[in-house]
Amino acid sequence: MPLPALARSRHWLAATIGGLAFMAAGPALAEPRPLDVPYVPTPQAVVDRMLELGQVSRDTYVIDLGSGDGRIPVTAAQRYGARALGVDLNPERIREANTNARQNGVTDKVTFKEQNLFDTPIGEAQVLTMYLLPNINLQLRPRILQLRPRILEELQPGARVVSHAFTMQEWEPDHQETVGTSNLYLWVVPARVAGTWQVQADQPFTLALDQEFQKVSGSATVDGRQVPLADVTLRGAELTFTLDGQRHTARVNGRAMQASGWTATRTS
Repeated sequence: MPLPALARSRHWLAATIGGLAFMAAGPALAEPRPLDVPYVPTPQAVVDRMLELGQVSRDTYVIDLGSGDGRIPVTAAQRYGARALGVDLNPERIREANTNARQNGVTDKVTFKEQNLFDTPIGEAQVLTMYLLPNINLQLRPRILQLRPRILEELQPGARVVSHAFTMQEWEPDHQETVGTSNLYLWVVPARVAGTWQVQADQPFTLALDQEFQKVSGSATVDGRQVPLADVTLRGAELTFTLDGQRHTARVNGRAMQASGWTATRTS
């Protein structure tokens, strides 16, 4: 079913000075409200690409922070069969979003809540979307960046964060691209791998790993000699590296790793 209710709508983000909370404005004919930022259209192509970057599927739970007219959650539910939550502080936007969900037959899959996104639990999301505007970034960047430690702490390794126009400073995106005039950014939440790992294998060795977000470096101690790791990559919970010419791929699960032919336990 097409998205007639969404085709003429807009997606905005704004902030109250006191609450530093996000809102989205509605149809182009609506009267401006004191808390609204200028009307800015949200091309459906951008929404579609954000969901593609997030690899949304039927098994995905999407949380959209600053959901406005509900376009991202409704599209996720209608196109992919995903469950989705949209959060917005403006009650008018919540009403519009619920109307769009009803008109597009996805009320069983989407929920919209009138609340501050900074108070919203995000830990269950496999995909977290944020459609932010550059002028809002300038006003609220320090406040928005407070979400970064929550993203790293609360989301599971491998969860995807997709943002419009907003970067996370030294946490570089795993992917970025431009759709029309929109800059889109994707981050894959990395597992925590920093520390010392004792590897149980036919030839045991120790890994010493340093980590800055998804960038990892380190060395292995094998039979008393220290060997630097090469070509180290970390994407979600999958750690890959080359040691003595051999490629290793391990799955990280908390303080344990599992690879073909060996397991490892973090000791510090």
